[in-house]
Amino acid sequence: MSELAMQYQQNQQQGGVIGQATASREMEEVKGAIFLAKQFPRNIFQSEQRILDSCKRPSLAEVAMYQYPRGGTKVSGPSIRLAEVLAQNWGNISFGVKELEQREGESVAMAYAWDLETNVRQEKVFTVKHSRQAKGSLQKLTDPRDIYELVASSGARRVRACVLGIIPGDIVDKAVAECEQTLRGNNKGPLKDRIANALKSFKENYRVTQEMVEAKFGYNAESFTEYDYVELIKIFTSLKDGMSKIEDWFDKDAGKKKSSDLAEAFNKEGKKEVPVDGKAETPAEQPELSQQPSE
Repeated sequence: MSELAMQYQQNQQQGGVIGQATASREMEEVKGAIFLAKQFPRNIFQSEQRILDSCKRPSLAEVAMYQYPRGGTKVSGPSIRLAEVLAQNWGNISFGVKELEQREGESVAMAYAWDLETNVRQEKVFTVKHSRQAKGSLQKLTDPRDIYELVASSGARRVRACVLGIIPGDIVDKAVAECEQTLRGNNKGPLKDRIANALKSFKENYRVTQEMVEAKFGYNAESFTEYDYVELIKIFTSLKDGMSKIEDWFDKDAGKKKSSDLAEAFNKEGKKEVPVDGKAETPAEQPELSQQPSE
């Protein structure tokens, strides 16, 4: 028993030494980062210009905003991708997600953003259950890769909130306005072609048909304007980032309702009395018409 006790004590001491060395290394890294931030402070004008220049790229502008419905209104804001660009170009910011603890069936993680120059820090600690909604049932995750991706996905939205809490609001507003201007001035192709590509992406990625999109907007795709195209991009980004669900935007039965309306109209037309030589024939006297399948 005494030998076991001595071995346990040695293991505890060894673990303590390793923990102290790790903590000391991390502390030195933080001190070095703060020192460099103080030695090379950001030029606010240049940082703002870098952000606005990045927002002029169509590839960023298309995914810069998310949008989802709430209480009968639309909520929109900068997406995760735009928040990353803001932090990268603002400079002297440390941000990311750390998994603090992994327990049975759940992980505890922390999202943070730290301005090393002004020592302003925001962090959010959250718990992620190792489960995923699939085909109407709750599926438990056991693969380490699936767990990692789930924690990273959940942490990304919280990192976005932390970064937006660090960077001045007027800079964020200017970036959003620049992205919207880039979208409206994106003339690489005709508007109809861009709308067609957007509808194709909705169908391939989320099985959202053109009829469902038209039912949401209230008019045909041929009547879509540049602003409708921008709204489509925002909805797609919102679905991609997990900020909303397909049911929040589209009626899955819209296509079926349209088909049934056409069939009903066709049947009514077929049941009308058709005059022949001054006489009226019933549908039973014209089997060719009544036996045609409805579209």
